[in-house]
Amino acid sequence: MDAGPIHDLCQRLGHEFAQSQLLTQALTHPSVAQGRAPRRNTPYERLEFLGDRVLGLVVADMLFHRFPTEAEGALARRHAALVRRESLAVVAGQIGLPPCLTLSKGEEDAGGRGNPALLADACEAVIGALYADAGFEVAARFVRSAWTALMDAAAQPPKDAKTALQEWAQGLGKPLPVYAVVGQDGPPHDPTFVVSVTVEGVDPVHGTGASKRVAEQAAAALLLEKVKA
Repeated sequence: MDAGPIHDLCQRLGHEFAQSQLLTQALTHPSVAQGRAPRRNTPYERLEFLGDRVLGLVVADMLFHRFPTEAEGALARRHAALVRRESLAVVAGQIGLPPCLTLSKGEEDAGGRGNPALLADACEAVIGALYADAGFEVAARFVRSAWTALMDAAAQPPKDAKTALQEWAQGLGKPLPVYAVVGQDGPPHDPTFVVSVTVEGVDPVHGTGASKRVAEQAAAALLLEKVKA
């Protein structure tokens, strides 16, 4: 791990780590532990878990104060857009995270430094490391700095996929989309639902999720991508 990019990363984070191992853990992908398949319950994953919760709370607080007249539903859509994988990957790139990561050869060869999912997870792990090293306010200060521009870029709350698909169908004079649960897998405490969505004149697509609502949103998003491609 090159000291130059790490130094630059700390500058952008606005923090020098008292416990440097926390930052090292946040930047070391789980695949390094075994060289091939990622090992579960690594410090990286624990920090990612922590960072996800810190990010969610800080972004919620930012939105609550930035948009004092908006209803809960609009705030929830803004929040979902700001904490999703794509937004985290954007921030990861802005702070120079990719060259700081320690990856297994397999992840490196697979283009891991440019993988949005990997970058999003690593960004959450770094936020978790900030919190674990220096507390909530230090982590929150970084999140506010890195996420303000993303938050301000959206003048209107984003529409959820189901609403957008419904408006698309209505705009063409089509009946409303029809959703149906077509499968369920996994144990009762951790199910995965499969939902189909059909719009007149378009082949149905399927989405999956941990709840029917999430699966419906996933299916709607996939159908929107299909009809607008």
